[in-house]
Amino acid sequence: MNRKITIHKYEGNTQWSVNVEDSYGQEHFLGYYKELDSKDIEAKAEEIWKNEVKPKEDLLGNAIRECIQSDINRGVTPSLD
Repeated sequence: MNRKITIHKYEGNTQWSVNVEDSYGQEHFLGYYKELDSKDIEAKAEEIWKNEVKPKEDLLGNAIRECIQSDINRGVTPSLD
């Protein structure tokens, strides 16, 4: 599992940007904060992690990717037309 909390403040900004990543790699934006409250941020992150859901597999995207790779392996220029 690769869960993490990212807190970033761009140069010149007055607010912090807070994101949480779950174990499936999905990023959740918690919001902008003028003052950081670590207990609040941690509680929201724990709630996200407790309720995380495995994303559905993109069957159509996978099929298209496999067709393109098959064309490349055969030496044919892939075409999506």
